[in-house]
Amino acid sequence: MYALVKFVHVASVVLSLAGFVLRGLLMMRDSSLLKARWIRVLPHVNDTVLLIAALSLAAMSGQYPFVVNWVTAKVLGVIAYIILGALALRDASTRRLRVICWCASIVVFGWIVSVALTRQPMGFLAALA
Repeated sequence: MYALVKFVHVASVVLSLAGFVLRGLLMMRDSSLLKARWIRVLPHVNDTVLLIAALSLAAMSGQYPFVVNWVTAKVLGVIAYIILGALALRDASTRRLRVICWCASIVVFGWIVSVALTRQPMGFLAALA
């Protein structure tokens, strides 16, 4: 069961990034597709599946935020990613700032993945230390 939940989690991560990149590119082009219902709804559905899978993996493995350092780092990274993503796709006041936040979101996303792969709270930042 763990392997199945992990597969769902990883697949949701990939879909989440692909959707975010697509929405960012549409935002940069001022595309009317951003207003399409499926573009607005599908990310929420996927992110709900992602969250359920993440919580299930934590429960199955006994690795919880504020108990296991690398899991805590991932949770804090996800919060940063959500804030930057909201700024990138709707809340930032200028297109330039939205693009900067979009790029920063992708970097944070990569860091979160590196934390998951290395199980080290610093992720790829450890190479800089």
